[in-house]
Amino acid sequence: MKARIITSTVYVLAVVALCAGKWLIPGGYGALLFDALFCAIAAIGAFELIRALGTVSLLQRAVTITFCALSAPMYALMSMLGGDGWTGLAGCLAAGAVVVCILFVADHSRSDLKSTLSSLFVIVYVGLLTGLMGAINHLENNSMLAILFLFVSVPFADAGAFLIGISLGKVATLKLAPAVSPNKTVIGFFGGLIGGMGGAVAAYYVFVALGGQPAFSTALPGWAFSLIVGCAAALATQFGDLFESAIKRSVGIKDMGRLLPGHGGVLDRFDGTLFAGIVILLSFVFAA
Repeated sequence: MKARIITSTVYVLAVVALCAGKWLIPGGYGALLFDALFCAIAAIGAFELIRALGTVSLLQRAVTITFCALSAPMYALMSMLGGDGWTGLAGCLAAGAVVVCILFVADHSRSDLKSTLSSLFVIVYVGLLTGLMGAINHLENNSMLAILFLFVSVPFADAGAFLIGISLGKVATLKLAPAVSPNKTVIGFFGGLIGGMGGAVAAYYVFVALGGQPAFSTALPGWAFSLIVGCAAALATQFGDLFESAIKRSVGIKDMGRLLPGHGGVLDRFDGTLFAGIVILLSFVFAA
C-alpha cells in the first residue's frame, strides 16, 4: 500500500506539472509535454503487451512498438503544421499494419499468423487509443478541460470503485465479472461511477476557478455536462480495466509489468484511461 501511495503521489504531481505546462507555455507548445507522455505510454504499453502475448517475432515487435509510439506525435505534428491530425494518426497506424503484414510474407518463418494477428491487435489497442488521447490534447476547443477530465475523472473512478468496494463489498457481495476479475463487485462498480462523476465536476470547477472559459454548444450547464461525461468516462474506465484483466487472465499473468510500484506496469495504470479517452473525445467533439 505504501508503494502504491508513493507512486500515486508522483503521478499526481507529474500530471499537475504537465497541465501547468500545457496551460502556461504559449503557442500550443505546452501540449507537446502531454504528447511526450502519450508517446511513452504507447511505447512501454506496446512492449508490455507484446511480452505478455509472447508470440510476436523480433521484427514485428520492433515495428509494432515504433508505430504505436508515433501515433500521438503524428497527430500532433499534422495538427501543428496546419494539416489534418486524423490523417497523420490514420496514416501512421495504417503504415504500421502494412509493414507487419509485409513481414508476415517476407519473414514468414518467424512472423507467423499468430505473431501477425497479435501485432495488429497491439497496434489497434495501444496505438489507436493513445493516438485518440493525442487528439484530445489537440482539440480546437476545450482541450485543457478535456485533458483535466481525462486525468481527474479516471483516477477518481478507480478510487471510488476501490474504496466503496472495500467498504461495502463484504455486505453487497454480488460480483461484477467473476470470470474475468473475481474481486470486483457490483457495489464497487457504482462507487466508480460516483467517483468518476465527482472527479469530472471537480475538474470543471477547478478549470473555471483558474480562469478557464469552457466553450460548449450544448445548452446544458457546465456541471450537468460534467456529470454526464464523468459517468460515461467512469463506465469506460471500468470496462478498460476488465478488458485488460481478461487479457491477463488469458495469458496467465497478474500484472503487465513492474515499472510502477504498487500498480504494476504502464498498462495496468492506464488501461482505464485508454478507453475513457474514447468517451471524452467524442463528448467534447459533439459539445464544441
